[in-house]
Amino acid sequence: MAPHLWLMSTHSNSSIRPLHRQRVLGRRILITESPRLHLVWYYDQIYIKPLPAYLLSHAFWQVYLLSKDSPLGNRRHAIRKAALGYIRTYRYLIRYPSDFEIAQESSARLVPVGITWHQFCAFVSEFDTIDDKDVVERYEYGELRMTRLNFYSKFLLRRSQFDYLPAQYATYFNRYFGPILFTFAAASLELSAMQVEVAVGDTLEASLFSVLPVYRWFSISVILGGIVILVMLLGRALYMYTNEWVFALGARRKWLREKRKDAANSI
Repeated sequence: MAPHLWLMSTHSNSSIRPLHRQRVLGRRILITESPRLHLVWYYDQIYIKPLPAYLLSHAFWQVYLLSKDSPLGNRRHAIRKAALGYIRTYRYLIRYPSDFEIAQESSARLVPVGITWHQFCAFVSEFDTIDDKDVVERYEYGELRMTRLNFYSKFLLRRSQFDYLPAQYATYFNRYFGPILFTFAAASLELSAMQVEVAVGDTLEASLFSVLPVYRWFSISVILGGIVILVMLLGRALYMYTNEWVFALGARRKWLREKRKDAANSI
């Protein structure tokens, strides 16, 4: 997604709100160990990857990310750029002592235990000179909106969504109700206006007959549209239920197959 992030976010690595500002916005900080979800926000929550202790180790940087004899081999350069961009995000996430206190809360624990505020400041100050050319393309941007990633992933990744966010069926289908209700409210208003015009059409008989076919086809289109939307929603629900059963049955068959194999090997 990185080459296309300009469609979804401001092209600025500093567009990251500090932790205290995240609280002001009412966002919950959710821990993720997936780098792809780091700084992705979804309504009232934001995913942040905790700062691992090994990235604070001088020896780790020397052996793995800076040495030409690194065990990472050809991947060393790309991983170093990712690490530099990732750590640079913490310059913006933790700007004040209040941010540092939030980062050390047991519910978040974004910074390893034992690190002091002054030690952290001394560490991240080393990254003040890091430029966009020194990091991977993802970290040329700051926070990303999950809804936009999910929308554009259909076209850019050929996937239904960027990341799976488990939700109840009611929550999933509720997002369709707003647009559907708006569409039917607008159509209902148009149909009511047509009924009024037909009701007073005695005085405009000639012009009325000229628009009756339009009214008729519009009414039929609204009815057919409602049926199509209903069938689509029911089809989607059936598809989700079927997928769950297929997955459950497949997992069950795999478990039984492994159990029979273990039983045969034990004989």
